[in-house]
Amino acid sequence: MLQQTRVDTVIPYYQRFLQHFPDLQALATANSEAVLKVWEGLGYYSRVRNLQRTALIIQNEFHGEFPQAFSELIRLPGIGRYTAGAICSIAFQQPVPVVDGNVKRVLARLFELDFDVNAAMGEKQLWQLATQLLPRHSVGDFNQALMELGATVCLPLNPLCQTCPLAQDCLAKQHGRQHLLPLRQVKKPIPHYVIGAGLIWKDGRLLITRRREHGLLGGMWEFPGGKQESDEEIRQCVQREINEELGVVVEVGEHFATVKHAYTHFRITLEIFHCQWLAGEPNCRECQDFRWIKLIELNHFPFPRANKRVIEKLLDNQK
Repeated sequence: MLQQTRVDTVIPYYQRFLQHFPDLQALATANSEAVLKVWEGLGYYSRVRNLQRTALIIQNEFHGEFPQAFSELIRLPGIGRYTAGAICSIAFQQPVPVVDGNVKRVLARLFELDFDVNAAMGEKQLWQLATQLLPRHSVGDFNQALMELGATVCLPLNPLCQTCPLAQDCLAKQHGRQHLLPLRQVKKPIPHYVIGAGLIWKDGRLLITRRREHGLLGGMWEFPGGKQESDEEIRQCVQREINEELGVVVEVGEHFATVKHAYTHFRITLEIFHCQWLAGEPNCRECQDFRWIKLIELNHFPFPRANKRVIEKLLDNQK
Protein backbone atom coordinates (compact mmCIF):
# COMPACT_ATOMS: atom_id res chain seq x y z
CA MET A 1 0.00 0.00 0.00
CA LEU A 2 2.88 2.37 0.66
CA GLN A 3 4.16 2.13 -2.91
CA GLN A 4 3.61 5.60 -4.44
CA THR A 5 1.30 6.52 -1.53
CA ARG A 6 1.77 8.55 1.66
CA VAL A 7 1.66 6.91 5.09
CA ASP A 8 -1.16 9.12 6.41
CA THR A 9 -3.27 8.15 3.39
CA VAL A 10 -2.53 4.45 3.79
CA ILE A 11 -3.24 3.96 7.51
CA PRO A 12 -7.09 3.86 7.39
CA TYR A 13 -6.99 1.63 4.28
CA TYR A 14 -4.50 -0.69 5.97
CA GLN A 15 -6.65 -1.01 9.08
CA ARG A 16 -9.81 -1.66 7.07
CA PHE A 17 -8.02 -4.15 4.81
CA LEU A 18 -6.83 -6.19 7.80
CA GLN A 19 -10.35 -6.25 9.21
CA HIS A 20 -11.62 -7.85 6.01
CA PHE A 21 -8.57 -10.03 5.28
CA PRO A 22 -6.74 -10.72 8.56
CA ASP A 23 -4.40 -13.39 7.14
CA LEU A 24 -3.07 -14.88 3.92
CA GLN A 25 -5.77 -17.52 3.72
CA ALA A 26 -8.57 -14.97 3.99
CA LEU A 27 -7.04 -12.90 1.20
CA ALA A 28 -6.23 -15.91 -1.00
CA THR A 29 -9.80 -17.25 -0.87
CA ALA A 30 -11.63 -13.90 -1.12
CA ASN A 31 -13.67 -12.82 -4.13
CA SER A 32 -11.42 -10.61 -6.28
CA GLU A 33 -14.14 -7.98 -6.70
CA ALA A 34 -14.59 -7.79 -2.91
CA VAL A 35 -10.84 -7.24 -2.54
CA LEU A 36 -10.90 -4.43 -5.11
CA LYS A 37 -13.83 -2.83 -3.29
CA VAL A 38 -11.89 -2.67 0.00
CA TRP A 39 -8.89 -1.20 -1.87
CA GLU A 40 -11.10 1.27 -3.78
CA GLY A 41 -9.68 4.80 -3.72
CA LEU A 42 -6.03 3.85 -3.14
CA GLY A 43 -5.28 3.61 -6.85
CA TYR A 44 -2.54 1.59 -8.58
CA TYR A 45 -4.86 -1.41 -8.56
CA SER A 46 -2.28 -3.81 -9.96
CA ARG A 47 -0.81 -3.73 -6.43
CA VAL A 48 -3.83 -5.39 -4.86
CA ARG A 49 -4.24 -7.86 -7.71
CA ASN A 50 -0.60 -8.89 -7.22
CA LEU A 51 -1.14 -9.02 -3.46
CA GLN A 52 -3.97 -11.50 -3.83
CA ARG A 53 -2.09 -13.57 -6.42
CA THR A 54 0.89 -13.73 -4.07
CA ALA A 55 -1.34 -14.83 -1.17
CA LEU A 56 -2.74 -17.60 -3.37
CA ILE A 57 0.74 -18.77 -4.40
CA ILE A 58 1.95 -18.82 -0.80
CA GLN A 59 -1.10 -20.83 0.24
CA ASN A 60 -0.74 -23.35 -2.59
CA GLU A 61 3.01 -23.63 -3.17
CA PHE A 62 4.46 -22.73 0.24
CA HIS A 63 1.73 -24.32 2.41
CA GLY A 64 0.81 -20.96 3.91
CA GLU A 65 4.35 -20.22 5.17
CA PHE A 66 5.77 -16.91 3.97
CA PRO A 67 9.02 -17.62 2.04
CA GLN A 68 12.22 -16.14 3.45
CA ALA A 69 14.69 -16.67 0.59
CA PHE A 70 15.36 -13.69 -1.65
CA SER A 71 15.30 -15.97 -4.72
CA GLU A 72 11.79 -17.17 -3.82
CA LEU A 73 10.43 -13.77 -2.85
CA ILE A 74 11.48 -12.04 -6.05
CA ARG A 75 9.46 -14.53 -8.09
CA LEU A 76 6.20 -13.55 -6.42
CA PRO A 77 3.81 -11.16 -8.25
CA GLY A 78 4.40 -7.53 -7.34
CA ILE A 79 7.63 -8.19 -5.44
CA GLY A 80 10.73 -6.76 -7.08
CA ARG A 81 14.29 -6.36 -5.91
CA TYR A 82 13.54 -3.51 -3.49
CA THR A 83 10.55 -5.18 -1.82
CA ALA A 84 12.34 -8.53 -1.58
CA GLY A 85 15.36 -6.80 -0.02
CA ALA A 86 13.16 -4.95 2.47
CA ILE A 87 11.41 -8.17 3.53
CA CYS A 88 14.64 -10.16 3.82
CA SER A 89 16.48 -7.53 5.84
CA ILE A 90 13.69 -6.10 8.01
CA ALA A 91 11.60 -9.21 8.65
CA PHE A 92 14.36 -11.84 8.63
CA GLN A 93 17.59 -9.87 9.32
CA GLN A 94 19.30 -11.17 6.20
CA PRO A 95 22.23 -9.19 4.72
CA VAL A 96 20.35 -7.82 1.70
CA PRO A 97 20.35 -4.12 0.71
CA VAL A 98 17.42 -1.91 -0.25
CA VAL A 99 17.59 0.89 -2.78
CA ASP A 100 14.55 3.14 -3.16
CA GLY A 101 14.31 6.77 -4.24
CA ASN A 102 15.31 8.03 -0.81
CA VAL A 103 18.35 5.75 -0.60
CA LYS A 104 19.42 6.78 -4.11
CA ARG A 105 19.42 10.42 -3.05
CA VAL A 106 21.40 9.78 0.15
CA LEU A 107 24.06 7.72 -1.61
CA ALA A 108 24.32 10.09 -4.57
CA ARG A 109 25.08 13.00 -2.23
CA LEU A 110 27.15 11.10 0.32
CA PHE A 111 29.54 9.79 -2.36
CA GLU A 112 29.01 12.66 -4.85
CA LEU A 113 27.96 10.34 -7.66
CA ASP A 114 28.07 12.02 -11.06
CA PHE A 115 25.88 9.59 -12.97
CA ASP A 116 22.18 9.13 -13.53
CA VAL A 117 21.02 7.01 -10.58
CA ASN A 118 17.86 6.01 -12.44
CA ALA A 119 19.59 4.69 -15.55
CA ALA A 120 20.17 0.94 -15.73
CA MET A 121 23.95 1.19 -15.25
CA GLY A 122 23.55 3.75 -12.47
CA GLU A 123 21.10 1.53 -10.59
CA LYS A 124 23.46 -1.42 -10.90
CA GLN A 125 26.29 0.61 -9.35
CA LEU A 126 24.04 1.82 -6.53
CA TRP A 127 22.98 -1.72 -5.61
CA GLN A 128 26.63 -2.78 -5.51
CA LEU A 129 27.48 0.21 -3.30
CA ALA A 130 24.53 -0.46 -0.98
CA THR A 131 25.65 -4.09 -0.63
CA GLN A 132 29.17 -3.02 0.34
CA LEU A 133 27.81 -0.69 3.04
CA LEU A 134 25.77 -3.36 4.86
CA PRO A 135 26.77 -3.87 8.50
CA ARG A 136 27.26 -7.31 10.03
CA HIS A 137 24.39 -6.87 12.48
CA SER A 138 21.02 -5.09 12.58
CA VAL A 139 20.73 -4.99 8.79
CA GLY A 140 17.03 -4.20 8.93
CA ASP A 141 17.61 -1.23 11.21
CA PHE A 142 20.38 0.03 8.94
CA ASN A 143 18.23 -0.19 5.80
CA GLN A 144 15.30 1.52 7.50
CA ALA A 145 17.56 4.27 8.86
CA LEU A 146 18.95 4.92 5.38
CA MET A 147 15.44 5.19 3.92
CA GLU A 148 14.24 7.37 6.80
CA LEU A 149 17.25 9.67 6.43
CA GLY A 150 16.31 10.31 2.81
CA ALA A 151 12.62 10.76 3.64
CA THR A 152 13.03 13.21 6.54
CA VAL A 153 16.48 14.86 6.34
CA CYS A 154 18.17 14.42 2.94
CA LEU A 155 15.19 16.00 1.17
CA PRO A 156 15.02 16.49 -2.61
CA LEU A 157 14.90 20.30 -2.73
CA ASN A 158 15.90 21.61 0.71
CA PRO A 159 18.06 19.03 2.50
CA LEU A 160 18.41 19.61 6.25
CA CYS A 161 22.18 19.30 6.25
CA GLN A 162 22.55 21.05 9.61
CA THR A 163 20.80 18.13 11.34
CA CYS A 164 22.16 15.31 9.19
CA PRO A 165 24.28 12.72 11.09
CA LEU A 166 26.30 12.12 7.91
CA ALA A 167 26.98 15.78 7.13
CA GLN A 168 30.70 15.61 7.95
CA ASP A 169 31.20 12.68 5.58
CA CYS A 170 28.99 13.94 2.76
CA LEU A 171 31.12 14.78 -0.28
CA ALA A 172 28.32 16.72 -1.98
CA LYS A 173 27.95 18.99 1.06
CA GLN A 174 31.71 19.50 1.29
CA HIS A 175 31.71 20.73 -2.30
CA GLY A 176 28.41 22.64 -2.06
CA ARG A 177 26.67 20.36 -4.55
CA GLN A 178 23.96 18.80 -2.39
CA HIS A 179 21.26 20.74 -4.26
CA LEU A 180 22.57 19.50 -7.62
CA LEU A 181 22.57 15.80 -6.81
CA PRO A 182 21.34 13.29 -7.69
CA LEU A 183 21.53 14.20 -11.36
CA ARG A 184 18.03 14.60 -12.71
CA GLN A 185 16.71 13.36 -16.01
CA VAL A 186 14.85 15.86 -18.17
CA LYS A 187 11.21 14.96 -17.69
CA LYS A 188 9.08 14.38 -20.76
CA PRO A 189 5.81 16.30 -21.03
CA ILE A 190 2.95 14.43 -19.36
CA PRO A 191 0.38 13.31 -21.95
CA HIS A 192 -3.21 14.47 -21.60
CA TYR A 193 -6.21 12.56 -22.96
CA VAL A 194 -9.86 13.47 -23.26
CA ILE A 195 -12.11 10.52 -22.39
CA GLY A 196 -15.75 10.43 -23.44
CA ALA A 197 -18.03 8.12 -21.46
CA GLY A 198 -21.73 7.45 -21.23
CA LEU A 199 -24.33 6.97 -18.53
CA ILE A 200 -26.39 4.53 -20.62
CA TRP A 201 -30.02 4.23 -19.50
CA LYS A 202 -32.61 1.59 -20.35
CA ASP A 203 -35.87 1.11 -18.47
CA GLY A 204 -34.55 3.01 -15.45
CA ARG A 205 -31.36 0.95 -15.22
CA LEU A 206 -27.77 2.01 -15.85
CA LEU A 207 -25.20 0.04 -17.85
CA ILE A 208 -21.75 -0.42 -16.29
CA THR A 209 -18.80 -2.45 -17.56
CA ARG A 210 -15.91 -4.22 -15.87
CA ARG A 211 -12.39 -3.75 -17.21
CA ARG A 212 -10.31 -6.76 -18.10
CA GLU A 213 -8.19 -8.14 -15.26
CA HIS A 214 -4.82 -7.17 -16.75
CA GLY A 215 -3.73 -3.61 -17.43
CA LEU A 216 -4.60 -0.21 -15.99
CA LEU A 217 -7.46 -0.37 -13.45
CA GLY A 218 -7.88 -4.08 -14.16
CA GLY A 219 -11.05 -5.60 -12.70
CA MET A 220 -12.61 -2.23 -11.81
CA TRP A 221 -16.07 -1.20 -12.97
CA GLU A 222 -16.63 1.94 -15.02
CA PHE A 223 -18.97 3.83 -17.30
CA PRO A 224 -18.23 2.69 -20.87
CA GLY A 225 -16.27 5.01 -23.12
CA GLY A 226 -12.75 5.77 -24.31
CA LYS A 227 -10.25 8.23 -25.78
CA GLN A 228 -11.33 10.99 -28.09
CA GLU A 229 -9.62 10.91 -31.50
CA SER A 230 -7.93 14.06 -32.77
CA ASP A 231 -10.50 14.69 -35.52
CA GLU A 232 -13.54 13.72 -33.48
CA GLU A 233 -16.27 15.65 -31.66
CA ILE A 234 -16.70 14.43 -28.09
CA ARG A 235 -20.27 13.16 -28.58
CA GLN A 236 -19.14 11.18 -31.61
CA CYS A 237 -16.38 9.71 -29.43
CA VAL A 238 -18.88 8.54 -26.82
CA GLN A 239 -21.11 6.95 -29.45
CA ARG A 240 -18.22 5.23 -31.23
CA GLU A 241 -16.49 3.94 -28.09
CA ILE A 242 -19.70 2.48 -26.66
CA ASN A 243 -20.43 0.71 -29.92
CA GLU A 244 -16.89 -0.65 -30.20
CA GLU A 245 -16.81 -1.81 -26.57
CA LEU A 246 -20.32 -3.27 -26.28
CA GLY A 247 -21.89 -3.45 -29.71
CA VAL A 248 -24.83 -1.23 -28.76
CA VAL A 249 -26.20 1.94 -30.33
CA VAL A 250 -27.00 4.89 -28.08
CA GLU A 251 -28.33 8.40 -28.43
CA VAL A 252 -25.95 10.80 -26.70
CA GLY A 253 -27.88 13.33 -24.66
CA GLU A 254 -27.01 16.13 -22.28
CA HIS A 255 -23.59 16.61 -20.76
CA PHE A 256 -23.55 15.49 -17.11
CA ALA A 257 -20.07 16.10 -15.68
CA THR A 258 -16.43 16.94 -16.35
CA VAL A 259 -13.81 15.26 -14.16
CA LYS A 260 -10.08 15.96 -14.30
CA HIS A 261 -7.80 13.25 -12.92
CA ALA A 262 -4.04 12.62 -12.85
CA TYR A 263 -2.39 9.22 -13.05
CA THR A 264 1.35 8.63 -12.67
CA HIS A 265 2.29 9.01 -16.32
CA PHE A 266 -0.66 10.84 -17.86
CA ARG A 267 -3.67 13.03 -17.14
CA ILE A 268 -7.25 12.77 -18.30
CA THR A 269 -10.31 14.94 -18.66
CA LEU A 270 -13.37 12.72 -18.36
CA GLU A 271 -16.48 14.03 -20.13
CA ILE A 272 -19.65 12.22 -19.04
CA PHE A 273 -22.92 12.29 -20.99
CA HIS A 274 -26.36 10.88 -20.37
CA CYS A 275 -27.12 8.34 -23.10
CA GLN A 276 -30.28 6.48 -24.08
CA TRP A 277 -29.99 2.88 -25.28
CA LEU A 278 -31.45 2.50 -28.79
CA ALA A 279 -30.48 -0.91 -30.15
CA GLY A 280 -28.23 -3.94 -29.74
CA GLU A 281 -27.69 -6.41 -26.95
CA PRO A 282 -24.50 -5.65 -24.96
CA ASN A 283 -21.63 -8.08 -25.43
CA CYS A 284 -18.10 -7.86 -24.07
CA ARG A 285 -16.01 -6.93 -27.07
CA GLU A 286 -13.47 -4.92 -25.05
CA CYS A 287 -14.50 -5.52 -21.46
CA GLN A 288 -14.74 -8.45 -19.05
CA ASP A 289 -18.34 -8.11 -17.89
CA PHE A 290 -21.34 -5.79 -17.92
CA ARG A 291 -24.41 -5.22 -15.75
CA TRP A 292 -27.67 -3.30 -15.94
CA ILE A 293 -28.11 -1.95 -12.41
CA LYS A 294 -30.29 0.35 -10.37
CA LEU A 295 -28.77 3.66 -9.36
CA ILE A 296 -28.77 2.69 -5.67
CA GLU A 297 -26.56 -0.32 -6.49
CA LEU A 298 -23.63 1.77 -7.71
CA ASN A 299 -21.84 1.73 -4.35
CA HIS A 300 -21.77 -2.08 -4.36
CA PHE A 301 -19.15 -2.12 -7.13
CA PRO A 302 -15.48 -1.04 -7.08
CA PHE A 303 -14.98 2.01 -9.32
CA PRO A 304 -11.85 4.11 -10.06
CA ARG A 305 -11.63 7.45 -8.27
CA ALA A 306 -12.54 9.52 -11.35
CA ASN A 307 -15.77 7.52 -11.75
CA LYS A 308 -16.52 7.81 -8.02
CA ARG A 309 -16.88 11.57 -8.39
CA VAL A 310 -19.48 10.99 -11.08
CA ILE A 311 -21.30 8.50 -8.83
CA GLU A 312 -21.37 10.99 -5.95
CA LYS A 313 -22.97 13.59 -8.21
CA LEU A 314 -25.49 11.05 -9.55
CA LEU A 315 -26.54 10.00 -6.06
CA ASP A 316 -26.69 13.60 -4.83
CA ASN A 317 -29.05 14.44 -7.68
CA GLN A 318 -31.39 11.68 -6.54
CA LYS A 319 -31.81 13.10 -3.02
